[in-house]
Amino acid sequence: MNIKKDPELKTFFQELRKQDEQLVIPPFPELEKKNRILWWIPAGIAATLLLGAFFLGGEKTDPIPPEVLIITLEEGPDQELQFHIQETNEMDLWESPTASLLTEY
Repeated sequence: MNIKKDPELKTFFQELRKQDEQLVIPPFPELEKKNRILWWIPAGIAATLLLGAFFLGGEKTDPIPPEVLIITLEEGPDQELQFHIQETNEMDLWESPTASLLTEY
């Protein structure tokens, strides 16, 4: 439907335009610009950095290596399987279960 072909629609929109022209639009209040910097944001960042440096920047000590628990399953007399448990602080004593494949075959 076209407005040019329908005079009722044309008059309806003209009346709406006249009503809109009579509307009083209140002025928009202007906001005051505040040029102050919030002092607590940089102070909070600085305090966080100081606390982080204090707690994380302490003396570095070498951690004690954890104990290593080596559990091996060996065939004993009468073809019994026996567990051997060995505790150590060094990983040098451990031998992988497939290491024997390199030497035997």
